[in-house]
Amino acid sequence: MRVLVVEDNHNLVANLFEYFDARGFTLDAAPDGPTGLHLAITTEFDAIVLDWMLPRMDGREVLSRLREAGRDTPVLMLTARDELPDKIAGFRAGADDYLTKPFHLPELEVRLEALVARARGRGRSKVLQVGDLKLDMSTLEATRAGRPLHLYPACRKLLEVLMQASPAAVTRDRLEHALWGDDPPDGDMLRSHIYELRRSVDGPFAIKLIQTLPRVGYRIVAGDVAPIVSEAIE
Repeated sequence: MRVLVVEDNHNLVANLFEYFDARGFTLDAAPDGPTGLHLAITTEFDAIVLDWMLPRMDGREVLSRLREAGRDTPVLMLTARDELPDKIAGFRAGADDYLTKPFHLPELEVRLEALVARARGRGRSKVLQVGDLKLDMSTLEATRAGRPLHLYPACRKLLEVLMQASPAAVTRDRLEHALWGDDPPDGDMLRSHIYELRRSVDGPFAIKLIQTLPRVGYRIVAGDVAPIVSEAIE
């Protein structure tokens, strides 16, 4: 299981790494909100442990932006805030579970296992499909005409956003936000990722599914749909 820990308490992070490494987990860490949001959007994790009080961007805002970007990774809020209004605010921001400090590491472990098991169960039957292109949201496996597609995580995320919106267009701004939040890199990295996505999805096939809509963005449609500009999704 791969878990992202967004926490600025270095001693706590060290304890988490020591405990979970011994149990076969793979942990990544971010010391502040923007770094955590970037990793959560651009990297595939089974679960996220998210502190509320973080430098530069608090955990609730991180969580809200993560959900706005279309990421449904299970999130456990880990915080000293134990009042009922705080818990309600956390869940309304998109948290899947809430654990207050101080806590016992075995409890955190079983809560994470339960979150991931429920998430995998929910996604088991969710398959996005456009024409002969399929994306299984439970396994993150993409196929076209039955052939597996090898996608980098960023390309897989772009494919997910485009397929969920299909046949509507998705603006460049929304695609960039899905990958990098509010801190996109310099240069036109989105174009590079779209190029790689096209190589995998359309390269070996006569019918091309990914369309560029000038001054709008991109969309993915079945081959018999005319390349006209549909309403763009911001």
